[in-house]
Order: sequence, then structure tokens, then C-alpha cells
Amino acid sequence: MSKLIIVAYDISKNKTRSRFSKFLEKYGVRVQFSVYEIENSQRVLDIVSTAIEAKFKKQFEPGDSVYIFTSEKSSIVKYGSANLLDNDLIFI
Repeated sequence: MSKLIIVAYDISKNKTRSRFSKFLEKYGVRVQFSVYEIENSQRVLDIVSTAIEAKFKKQFEPGDSVYIFTSEKSSIVKYGSANLLDNDLIFI
């Protein structure tokens, strides 16, 4: 079984959402409208995280959120309003 990164997002502005989606298409495959499956490697995770911090984060509206789920470490990275939620998630 290969290791995966799952990126799920909810971005309200069409322009920002389209740019973010096109960015993710470079690294993975869309599995649902706002969910991408990406091959897990530290390099790709660093690229995606850095781009979110440097490029996209400042364009997010208050209700926007991005979740990055990594199967290797069972970790979650949150951006936008997702940071305000303190919910536990269970990986199966």
C-alpha cells in the first residue's frame, strides 16, 4: 500500500479556489470536487505547505479552510478557519 497525502479544502472565492486546485493538480489527482490525493513524500509535502503559507494563506477568507492528512505519520495540518477547530480525527 502506498503512502498518501490527502488535501481537502473549502475556499469561498472562485479565483482563489481555481488557482489552488490547479496548483494541486501538479502533484496529485482529484478524487472529489475539493479533495486531492497526492503521493506522499516529504519533498512534496514541503512544497505544498510552503506554497500555502507563502501564496494562498493571505488570500483565504475568514471561513476558508484547508486540511492536509498524511498517512505516514497520521498527522493533520490545518490552515484557515480549520485552525480554530479542536476536533480529534481518527484514522482507520
